[in-house]
Amino acid sequence: MIVGIGVDLVHIARVERLLSSKGQRALERLFTEDERRYALARMEPARHLAARVAAKEATFKALSGNARAHAISWREMEVVIGAHGRPELALHGLARERAEQLAIARTWLTLTHDGPTAAAFVVLER
Repeated sequence: MIVGIGVDLVHIARVERLLSSKGQRALERLFTEDERRYALARMEPARHLAARVAAKEATFKALSGNARAHAISWREMEVVIGAHGRPELALHGLARERAEQLAIARTWLTLTHDGPTAAAFVVLER
């Protein structure tokens, strides 16, 4: 049974501007160490970081529903590389607590980036 869905689009140029103006501070605030390492090893890091911002926003939307869920922070939702190179969600802290409240058994994540935009779609299943 699906108990949460979320979708988000992010302009890659917005992430490029954020990195130009805030640099390391933004990277550390928004992304886990593994997410930073993954994206910064790619030819176009902003493209991969934008997809992760979209994934975090989509996950936040899928987990929403109570006041405690609004306190979930950026690094409590993490995009990890799973089996066969497929992106997956790892939830920590309040995000994990909210998933437990919803009795989430499986998360589904898809990412894409094309042209000026990155997108993510999340489904939470009980």
